[in-house]
Amino acid sequence: MRRITSADQALDFVREHGVVLASAKGPAPRLTEAIVGATIKGSWWAHPQSRRIFAILTDVAESEQILVCRLINGRITLVHRRLWPSLIRLAERFAPQQLAQVREEHTASGRHVTHAVPYPQWVPLEVLGEARRVREQDALRALGSWVPSSRRDVHAP
Repeated sequence: MRRITSADQALDFVREHGVVLASAKGPAPRLTEAIVGATIKGSWWAHPQSRRIFAILTDVAESEQILVCRLINGRITLVHRRLWPSLIRLAERFAPQQLAQVREEHTASGRHVTHAVPYPQWVPLEVLGEARRVREQDALRALGSWVPSSRRDVHAP
């Protein structure tokens, strides 16, 4: 497993895979494990490289090229901008909370606050236009086999 040493490399990792999980187990690669270059047992917060993991995750999440949402199994998922049109094309296959943009804020007091921007409020107009031109088959192929086969298969996380 390759080891990511910078936020730029982490962005490249997300761009390459298109959709990755921040740290949860699931049907997509995990960015935290790519950062340390090995499987993480237990919480990454307890890992010896937790500060570096946190710094890289924070930088990636703040990128305008990354959608942070709870797309896969209700877990923090990172979607690269190149796949946003495909994601929007298949939006009816997902519950609204899966497509909400998640923004995390660390307050001066040290508190962790999460804000959600509902779908489609976060979607740039040009992405909506691009999504209209994506064929459903192409969107499914781009996102992968973990996408629900239809709206009726959606179960809220």
